[in-house]
Amino acid sequence: MIAMIRTRPLLSLLAAAAFTLMLGPVAILIGVAFTAGDTLAFPPEGFSLRWFSAALDYPPFIDAFGTSLVVAAVSTVLALALGVPATLALNRGRVPGRRVVEGLFFAPIVVPELVLSLALFQQVMVGMRVTALGALVVGHTVLLLPYTVRVVGASLALADPRLEEAARGLGAGPVRTFFTVTLPVMAPGIVSATILAFITSLNNVPLSLLLTGPGVATLPVEMLNYVQSSFDPVVAAVSVLLLALSVAVAFTTERVAGFTKVFGR
Repeated sequence: MIAMIRTRPLLSLLAAAAFTLMLGPVAILIGVAFTAGDTLAFPPEGFSLRWFSAALDYPPFIDAFGTSLVVAAVSTVLALALGVPATLALNRGRVPGRRVVEGLFFAPIVVPELVLSLALFQQVMVGMRVTALGALVVGHTVLLLPYTVRVVGASLALADPRLEEAARGLGAGPVRTFFTVTLPVMAPGIVSATILAFITSLNNVPLSLLLTGPGVATLPVEMLNYVQSSFDPVVAAVSVLLLALSVAVAFTTERVAGFTKVFGR
């Protein structure tokens, strides 16, 4: 490290600046969450855990967190259920207008989420009279589908299709070939897509803003509503808890499967 600083001082300075920009706000957030003061201020005024206790005792946050977990879990499952077959069709099948179909799958990433949220609000909640919870699930599924298709497709694209041809040549049927050859090849991409989709849904704000209703709101939206009228560090404590959850998911993934297997080399 010292040798790199001496030989490439400009590169080391840029790297340090990049790490400061990325980790600096996180460090400030953690400091504010553990403050003993009564307002959002940095540096913190002493050390205290009272804002974490206040966050865990605030019923709207607990209810919203439960809603976020349900929406994230159901949306992730639906995105995988739709995205995996679509990926197989796009990569192994002969789909007419393949590029156009791929563009349609990736459109939710290109379209601003507020625009997508407004369209879903008009068509799903107003037009079809779907409940807020159902609209959130539909909206998050639409948002997560491109990530699923992209990540699983990247994993499948790296696989040698001759493996599947060899399995069929040895007498394996389509179903057995899928479960013994194709699915193990896609498994790292599916795990990666599951993690990415769940975390993306759990932390989403723009898409969820217009799809909430009375008594139904995701945790990020409830946090946004809270800071409009309160300036205490409760929201900072909730943010640190969400950050800890994300780190725990990453740590568990590393312990169970390893990032090399999940995300590739």
